[in-house]
Amino acid sequence: MIAPLPVGATIGILGNGQLGRMLAEAAARLGFDVSVYGPEPDSPASRVVALEVRADYTDLDAVIAWGKACDVVTYEFENVPVATAQALIDAGVLVRPGAKPLEMAQDRVIEKTFLKQCGIPTADFAGIGAASEIETPLNQFGGKGILKTRRDGYDGKGQVRLVAGDDFEEAHHALAYAPAILEAFIPFEKEVSVLIARGADGETRVWDIPENGHVNGILRTSTVPAEVTESTSQETKRAAKALAEALDYIGVLALEFFVLENGDVVANEFAPRVHNSGHWTPEACATGQFEQHIRAVAGWPLGLVTRYHDVVMENLLGDEILSTDQRLAAGEIVTLYGKREAKPGRKMGHSVRRLT
Repeated sequence: MIAPLPVGATIGILGNGQLGRMLAEAAARLGFDVSVYGPEPDSPASRVVALEVRADYTDLDAVIAWGKACDVVTYEFENVPVATAQALIDAGVLVRPGAKPLEMAQDRVIEKTFLKQCGIPTADFAGIGAASEIETPLNQFGGKGILKTRRDGYDGKGQVRLVAGDDFEEAHHALAYAPAILEAFIPFEKEVSVLIARGADGETRVWDIPENGHVNGILRTSTVPAEVTESTSQETKRAAKALAEALDYIGVLALEFFVLENGDVVANEFAPRVHNSGHWTPEACATGQFEQHIRAVAGWPLGLVTRYHDVVMENLLGDEILSTDQRLAAGEIVTLYGKREAKPGRKMGHSVRRLT
């Protein structure tokens, strides 16, 4: 096994958004230098790190030169090109959690196939290349489904709900005729996620499970603990551990579930990174997700995930950041992401409020 990184080593982060910013802040507290790589100008992460390289992810000469100056490289979002991560690995750069998690997460058909191979239940699904391919699987799914782009799409974007008799050509047109996946509609009672950390030595730690509330496809709140049975909680944790081990994962990942009325769970998707639904962990737990991810990729021992309080995390969208002073006065802990423009629906920060 590769030796743990010494204090003062450089951790590279592919991506320079808000997750990169919070990872960088956690790394700095542990004594690491941080270098970020990404194409966005005046990015949230760039203003809190020792070094930034601004270039495209497809500029492999630039990314390899950058990566060789780092002691380990990780990534803050799942849409880093697989070829970019693989080029770094082929050049001898230590990349944690590697290229395979990106490959599995970037295509919804591949993702759900892999989850099933790991023994994790998902909705029934079918790959869709043309509108003419929708009717048969939709009927097999009971006449209700959700058509999604196979790649990209987030916060409710890139998807259309369908029922038998709808105009399938119009639905596929709404997705710009992109390769798609049709998923059976799941009549769920609530949504939860499980966040797991896996260290370089294979040790795992799992936080308590948040219950997630969405509005217009955007995560609004994560409340901890989720109101689920112990058997439901244990099943989500079992699934997350199976996924992390199958990926030989190093770092923090999130696995999202629908919870059915009878307590059974159906996996929706996973994110090979720290996750919005885990933003409450630094304020409520012995070790937050950002520090834990840095510990893992640096080869350090994982921290305890003991939760001290019941909490609710709320995303601050657009000009909701103007309420920061009132939230602070009410005792909430507010984290702002340093984004310059407060667009409607854009995640500008989050608050954490103690419930007990």
